Amino acid sequence: MILKNYKQTLWLIVFVWFFVLMLLITLKYFPISSNVAFLQIKQTEVIEIKSYLFIFYIHVCSSIFTLLAGFTQFNPNILKQFPSVHKWIGKLYVFVTLVLASPSGFFIGIFANGGFYSKISFVILSILWFYFTLKGFILIKRNNIKCHKAFMMRSFALTFSAVTLRLWKVIIVSLFHPAPMDVYQIIAWLGWVPNLLFIEYCIFKQKYK
Repeated sequence: MILKNYKQTLWLIVFVWFFVLMLLITLKYFPISSNVAFLQIKQTEVIEIKSYLFIFYIHVCSSIFTLLAGFTQFNPNILKQFPSVHKWIGKLYVFVTLVLASPSGFFIGIFANGGFYSKISFVILSILWFYFTLKGFILIKRNNIKCHKAFMMRSFALTFSAVTLRLWKVIIVSLFHPAPMDVYQIIAWLGWVPNLLFIEYCIFKQKYK
């Protein structure tokens, strides 16, 4: 019991730390500007594609919400003591992911830095994110709680790629100093594939407990 509480506390501290970092990154884009932070290297898209800036901001704002909402959904205390909170935040998570975050991520992915390999990675990420979230929603409607949980774990693993992508970028740049375009091609895949593999391992372990 003590070990379990220790793990939950440690996870909470780690998550809050990463969430604050992501929130600080997000706040760099406000007040709204077309030439700030990441957008400084996306001026071609901003100028030539009229909808790019609007969709980019949809993605930035919706993604930070899914990151926070996803965490509450896997908190056992909230699930047991406040099931209605879990239910309604879950509905918001599904809506924001399916209607805003995933489609906008798909659009931005088409114009990702790093060429074809980066673009295909972000497009696949967006499609899988959409599919896992939708599947999880359908399964809970059918009262299949176990499978619902598994698919929502997969969904949040991809949500968390917003964090892991940036972590891998810092690590790779610090250790290997690759060319900028090489960095994008590498982190485009490292940002989410290891997350998904780890979650599949966790699901597999739970299945045979």
